[in-house]
Amino acid sequence: MKAVVVTEFGGPEVMKVVESNPGEPGNGQVLIAVKAIGVNPVETYIRAGTYPTLPDLPYTPGGNVAGIIAACGPGVSSLKVGARVYSVATVTGAYAEMSICNVSDVFSLPSTLSFSQGNALGVPAATAWRGLFIRGNGQKGERLLIHGASGSVGQAAVQLANGAGCEVWGTAGSKDGCALVTQLGGRAFNHNVAGYDKELLQDTSGKGFDLILEMLANKNLEMDLDLLAPGGRVVIIGSRGRIEIDPRATMGKETDIRGLALFSATREEMQETHRALAGAMAEGILSPTVSRELKLSEAPAAHERVMQDGNNGKIVLIP
Repeated sequence: MKAVVVTEFGGPEVMKVVESNPGEPGNGQVLIAVKAIGVNPVETYIRAGTYPTLPDLPYTPGGNVAGIIAACGPGVSSLKVGARVYSVATVTGAYAEMSICNVSDVFSLPSTLSFSQGNALGVPAATAWRGLFIRGNGQKGERLLIHGASGSVGQAAVQLANGAGCEVWGTAGSKDGCALVTQLGGRAFNHNVAGYDKELLQDTSGKGFDLILEMLANKNLEMDLDLLAPGGRVVIIGSRGRIEIDPRATMGKETDIRGLALFSATREEMQETHRALAGAMAEGILSPTVSRELKLSEAPAAHERVMQDGNNGKIVLIP
């Protein structure tokens, strides 16, 4: 089979397609014939060698695949050969034609979703759910602001928050992105327009936001603290650098800054999250958008694209 392998940390060009053999699934594992692979920003940080926790070299990137169960290892009874599934993590890597996963990291993919859409569930939708309801403690009727709402995490958050009865605002960096946020049911604001933060606050009648999901904290966190309502929370989902803030900005309104890392979720939280996502899909609340599909050999281009603005959905590799 073909797989992308990284033998040294560096730029996108260090990813090479080679012939590889994933082996046989072990106890509690399944082998998935991969139909689509999800590309996530965290994979670019790992490939570059800048992430706090790095894999041993060589390695195959990625944790999100969607496909069909090709074989089950000993002790697997919950899934059968031929089942449509998606993964939240892999044992042998995702950027490949075949991938071994622990059965606990694999979930059923509804027939109403494509394999490409399935890759928006393992990280983006799960991150959105964790940010909204586990780290953010979002509640029905609360005012929610999603920075970067046109991205794959943001889109899932808009849909899930609407389903939970929140009042949703979202920012995007283009006319098309704002149109997408509106289509999904949020009030859209262009974060590249000067003064948009003041317009956001005015649109809440000066009340501010109970919860903010932040995709670029190094740029927006100081502003977020001004936009929060008393007792409000900012959940940091993404950041690409440092920022200096005045801690007193949290004091008067007794607001919280909360970090999020999907890999910090307990197994119980992950099971809870994916049960909830399954329910949201069954009810038609959650329907992921795919931005573009690229060939496995185009993994370097996918890593460049996933870090750019204007994707408006999930970037997927097709083996």
